[in-house]
Amino acid sequence: MIRPHFRVVIVDLSTRKTHVENVPGREVWLGGSGLAALLFEKYGDPGAPWTDPKQPLIFAIGPLTGYFPLMSKTVCSFLSPYHGQYTESHAGGRSALALRFADMDALVVVGKAERPCVLSVGHKHMDIKDAPFLWGKDVFTTGKMVRNMLPGSGMRSILRIGPAGETGCAYACINVDTYRHFGRMGSGAVMGAKNLKAIAIQGDASFPLPEGNKEYPKVFKEIYEQLTETSMMSKYHDLGTAGNVAALNELKSLPWRNLQATTDPGIDGISGERFAKDMLLRNTACAGCPVGCIHIGYLREKFMADNRYLYRQVAYDYEPIFSLGSMLGMTDGFAVLGLMDAVEREGLDCMSGGVALAWATEALEKGHVTEAETLTPLKFGEAEGYKTAIGHLGRGTNEFYRRLAQGTMKAAEHYHGEDYACVLGQEMAGYATGETFFVSESLSFRHSHLDSSAYSADQKPQDKDAPKVVAGFVKDEASRIVLTSMVGCLFARGVYSTERLQQALSSLGYADVAANLDSAGTAIQRLRWRLRMRSGYAPMQAKIPKRYTEINTWKGPIDTEYMETLRQAYAARLMELGREEEAAGNV
Repeated sequence: MIRPHFRVVIVDLSTRKTHVENVPGREVWLGGSGLAALLFEKYGDPGAPWTDPKQPLIFAIGPLTGYFPLMSKTVCSFLSPYHGQYTESHAGGRSALALRFADMDALVVVGKAERPCVLSVGHKHMDIKDAPFLWGKDVFTTGKMVRNMLPGSGMRSILRIGPAGETGCAYACINVDTYRHFGRMGSGAVMGAKNLKAIAIQGDASFPLPEGNKEYPKVFKEIYEQLTETSMMSKYHDLGTAGNVAALNELKSLPWRNLQATTDPGIDGISGERFAKDMLLRNTACAGCPVGCIHIGYLREKFMADNRYLYRQVAYDYEPIFSLGSMLGMTDGFAVLGLMDAVEREGLDCMSGGVALAWATEALEKGHVTEAETLTPLKFGEAEGYKTAIGHLGRGTNEFYRRLAQGTMKAAEHYHGEDYACVLGQEMAGYATGETFFVSESLSFRHSHLDSSAYSADQKPQDKDAPKVVAGFVKDEASRIVLTSMVGCLFARGVYSTERLQQALSSLGYADVAANLDSAGTAIQRLRWRLRMRSGYAPMQAKIPKRYTEINTWKGPIDTEYMETLRQAYAARLMELGREEEAAGNV
């Protein structure tokens, strides 16, 4: 049913009660990122700690979810354990469609359960089951047990955390349907703080397609054919993002061994081509997506001397190959898959986990930490030590790992390793492309490589016009916010232009929303920055560690003077955005 308001389900774990609210404002806040920010402003408190039980954990979808392909993401918003500030994380899988079939635009979880529990919620039911027996279980075991505990008809999505979420790791993730994640900024720790081990979203209802509407099938067909019958999405289905590994290595932009190098001759063992040739088992896709960009590799490990093997399936793409591969000096793709499997089991964000262990390895080499603290030898290129360390990191075995679990820079400040901490707001993404990307990830809203196209811009000649580059950051962010408010996959941003989104919305009866996309993107951008600033963000204080001034890319040495000029210009513009929103109030 097309409706102007948002249907929001609020679950209070403390009281074990739920209620539904109809929240107005779709023409301004759209859904996804915009709806999540609106709901956090309504239910959250930017000035209170992230551990306060009243703080909400929000899951939001958009108006096109279920109606058009690749509108398959869910936006999760919360106060981040990483920095205590408002943030977002995005995930695919089945969660978006499950919410649509459950007739929800958003699910808001507040409160804290008395004991570890599982939340089951659907169109006409909400049930909280005590599950202390799941506490301490890894992600895989938890998923298996929850599937057995709860009914499974309809479009069901299971979200769960591992030990990292239980111990409050600042980069614990939420695993979604095995191969997808709310990966960055610690959403898993928020669930852990609420004693919430898992959420089962039961899409047990239905929703109508537009009847007697000739425009909807026409627009749907055009979009579907663009996605499936042209080459626009073929690279994501073929090698996937893993195809970037060799290309960035050639460009001297792939971080190796804690960013001590940006290229290495051992690339062949972990290239996308190598994964496809030797390790790729199959492709799969998020629900509602015809592209199939999820690449599943196989892992075969001996567990008994007389040729007995374990066989597991592990999803891979560019980011885990960087963070658990090149960043750790690994050149054996199968060994990298083993580390991905270990990280997944603990419920850690693969990017932050890998980069944190890369810093720990160099800290051990330099004598800033000891093996008595790491509890296992850490050496670039040697997988067994890392596999053991991943378990310690997820479970917070000792003081060293508990510090490291709060963020690499926090550990580095304690152990005097700030200069070589590869942190750009959070542990870096895998693009050592240059000044533009380093500044963008350091200061941008999610500290994500997907906040703007900066890493792509770095791969082209630039005139180093800081005001022009900053204006590009802000404009690019606003356009991406529109797509993430639709909960569209960012891989499809070439298909879902503003005009195409307007056509899709109008075909469903959302003509007022379609007419307001540009102004809505700006309004949401300002609201997100307002929440970020109110929760403590001070962009002028953001620093770029020394390691980023010491590398070479295809352009040569980093221009440190330009990078600092760009950092200051972007920080000043972000402060203006925050002030603009404060002056504008609720747009």
